[in-house]
Amino acid sequence: TAWRVLELGGSELDAVERGCGQCEIDQCDGTVGYGGSPDESGETTLDAMIMDGNTMEVGAVADLRRVKNAIGVARKVIEYTKHTLLVGESASLFAVKMGFPYEDLTTQKSLSLYSEWLNQSCQPNYWKNVVPDSSKSCGPYKRPEEVTYKEEQTSSQRSVHDHDTIGMVVIGVSGTVASGTSTNGAIHKIPGRVGDSPIAGAGSYADSTAGGAAATGDGDIMMRFLPSYQAVEYMRMGTDPTVACQKVISRIQKYVPKFFGAIICANTTGSYGAACNKIPGFTQFHFMVSSPLLSRPTEQVVDCI
Repeated sequence: TAWRVLELGGSELDAVERGCGQCEIDQCDGTVGYGGSPDESGETTLDAMIMDGNTMEVGAVADLRRVKNAIGVARKVIEYTKHTLLVGESASLFAVKMGFPYEDLTTQKSLSLYSEWLNQSCQPNYWKNVVPDSSKSCGPYKRPEEVTYKEEQTSSQRSVHDHDTIGMVVIGVSGTVASGTSTNGAIHKIPGRVGDSPIAGAGSYADSTAGGAAATGDGDIMMRFLPSYQAVEYMRMGTDPTVACQKVISRIQKYVPKFFGAIICANTTGSYGAACNKIPGFTQFHFMVSSPLLSRPTEQVVDCI
């Protein structure tokens, strides 16, 4: 979809918006768009961002409710405001002012995911050091009278399909770069949680003097390292995109060896690459590439490191 927009003369930002927007419509992998990843209260909320690598402008929304086209709303943040990030109920009100309809983001699928989770004593969840014991029962949780901190488990106990993102980097014919992301976040997240996807430099980053990158995975960990920004800075120094991606993954590994995550990188000459962290159940990362050298969109695979 994004490639067709470019071929028809659309801008790089148009391509990112339409490409990510198609995934929102298709509910890609259940982790993008409406009807997926219900939070602790059963509600689906959306996060998205879009970045212009020429002007360095960013538009982003987080915890967006009752509006399906999150990447479209993010684009409007660039076009009609001097802000970068709008969140929650107020982001939804902005979207309505911009002409987006209120729509229910809940589906039978998301309701069944939520009820199954409740029936499994709310496992897994994102609480720690609370009462009742979050590993055995549902909340409401509160902090204990006496706090005895348990060491945080760093290994991912969740399926790698519990969370993903559509991340996209578009390089125009003149070398102009744009990037974007859209997601419905981590399934069963604590309401109000925002991951890496709508954060500039974390979820994605674009700079037309260097390149672009986009990340996916455990956003709570990934965002602490600004991986997309870091990858673009490596490419600015002349690092090959594949190596830039690998260096970003290696940096996070030093602190969280068993994190779930991957990143794609592309520079202004059209070279590209990707890298991922190897954990049980996630040993390869698949991503799609369209270019003038390829007759059609092609799936690429890299082995995780």
